Amino acid sequence: MRNVTLFRPLIWLTILGVVLVLSLPARAAERDRLEAFLQVTGFDVALESIGLAAGDAPGLLGMQASDFGADWKRTADEVFDTETMHNMAMDILEAALSDDLLTHAAAFYASPLGQRLVEAENASHMANDEAKQSEGTALVADWVAEGDARVNVLRQLNQAVDAADSGVRAVQEIQVRFFVAASRSGILDYDIDEETLRRVIKQGEAELRVSLQVSALANAAYTYQDFSEEDIRAYLEALEHPDMQLVYELMNAVQYEIMANRFEILAGRMADLHPGQEL
Repeated sequence: MRNVTLFRPLIWLTILGVVLVLSLPARAAERDRLEAFLQVTGFDVALESIGLAAGDAPGLLGMQASDFGADWKRTADEVFDTETMHNMAMDILEAALSDDLLTHAAAFYASPLGQRLVEAENASHMANDEAKQSEGTALVADWVAEGDARVNVLRQLNQAVDAADSGVRAVQEIQVRFFVAASRSGILDYDIDEETLRRVIKQGEAELRVSLQVSALANAAYTYQDFSEEDIRAYLEALEHPDMQLVYELMNAVQYEIMANRFEILAGRMADLHPGQEL
């Protein structure tokens, strides 16, 4: 399951809409089947990797981890606790993901190609981001020079993963929720007006979209570098299936909400941390 790097009313309306679409055709999937689904698709590892983003929090505020004392890492680990995020995902999926759609997605990822893809994606989720971007960018440059068709197929793959184009909106809303929470908790020595912040962030939307596309292409090149063009095209065909599109729409919404929720809570915890302080 791909990792894809909100304003609360907006995202919960999105999830509610997906719930209505996915839960009507068939009964919701049972919890034990969901656990197996998370493992076979690699979505459990994708959820775990969300915790890696916690290290970016101080930098987003123009600060360093050392500004929050020796207990920073433990606090971040507690907020981005894997079990907590796992349970949040399970609660949403139990209500939203129909048994039929679960079966469709799980069948592909349980196939020989699917399991190879999951193994590569799981490793990529936990890899160092800087190294991944550097190596992926170099691969893309080489493939473009060689006329390798995988570059265009990977672009199509990234589009299929986020056909609803929710990635840019999600990043914007996660930023808003984090900065507003940081302002209200007292981390910042100035107040942030939410509407003004939204307008400022909106002004950079075009640049953000290009940045995300470039980053996603490098990430895909790194992740699927050992796969043939035929394998990647087979994956693209699987992702473009209407049932898989619905599954991914829900998975993206789940990941975005969990990340936004955890960053909001982290902002509140950060306000209680100071250099040299232990909780």
